Amino acid sequence: MKIGILTSGGDCPGLNAVIRGAVLKGIAVHGQKFMGYRGGWRGVVEGDAIELPRRMVRGIGKLGGTILGTSRTNPFENGGGPDVIGRHMADLGIDAIIAIGGEGTLAAAKRLSDAGIKVVGVPKTIDNDLDATDYTFGFDTAIEIATEAMDRLRTSGESHHRCMIAEVMGRHVGWIALHSGMASGAHVILIPEQQVSMDQIAGWVKLADERGRAPLVVVAEGFTTDEMQQAHSENGLDAFGRPRLGGIANQLAPELEARTGIETRATTLGHIQRGGTPTGFDRVLATRLGMAAIDSVVDGQWGTMVSLRGTEIVHVELEDALGQLKVVPQHRYDEARILFG
Repeated sequence: MKIGILTSGGDCPGLNAVIRGAVLKGIAVHGQKFMGYRGGWRGVVEGDAIELPRRMVRGIGKLGGTILGTSRTNPFENGGGPDVIGRHMADLGIDAIIAIGGEGTLAAAKRLSDAGIKVVGVPKTIDNDLDATDYTFGFDTAIEIATEAMDRLRTSGESHHRCMIAEVMGRHVGWIALHSGMASGAHVILIPEQQVSMDQIAGWVKLADERGRAPLVVVAEGFTTDEMQQAHSENGLDAFGRPRLGGIANQLAPELEARTGIETRATTLGHIQRGGTPTGFDRVLATRLGMAAIDSVVDGQWGTMVSLRGTEIVHVELEDALGQLKVVPQHRYDEARILFG
């Protein structure tokens, strides 16, 4: 059997480890052959793929990014669709596809599976917002990067006795902000799931200042105050017509300084959170998911994805991961809120 592998959507630490895990197990255990689609779904639509022998995946588990490249292509547009994809698969001798990606990628994989294409999914998003899995690879790496950055911001803030605001990724959910904020000892954590007034934010900042601390505020890019109608966006639209979020920290900084009298600086981490080498946890999780995806292919579990439940890798229907995001529950935010101020 020959299997095609693709990485789609935003890049994410651990993608290469998934590829490596799948290829090594497929070759060693089942004698399978592999091809890698270049540029995500674009490569699938155009039949653009390269051979993936064992030597091609040697040592890539520790590398960030993806050796196959990625894109945000919709496989049902620009001359795509199941008939075109099926013909390219036949021409390349590919029997099945392993699609590694987030909600958009997995939604496309489900549509293709429903149309008869043999495809299985591997969930990927640093935001950790995909339902039906406890954790996604890349999330732990993003937390480590954000936490280290905040530790550095705190030393600068303490030297000048400034309030520091760190903006992290999180369009709809605040998992990165919550975890990195708790890890770094932030005095305020602001997430999309919880609207908070400027008065409340200023109150927390003042409490920290009164205790002689340099306040640290962590904010997810999708956060809105109770007076905002939508998340702050100043960079136009992305390929899917969604606003490119970012800049909320720069909006909060002058307002907080005016309300508290404390010199305030803002830093946006942005794509730094996506880059670099994956943590050990993400390397192991990604490898296990890649290996489990091979089991899905061998067992013919088309239209499913691999998932982490507790410490075990299980197989779930793709539709279980779609339709709703995994948001930060109220009790988790209440837990962190005890530490504010």
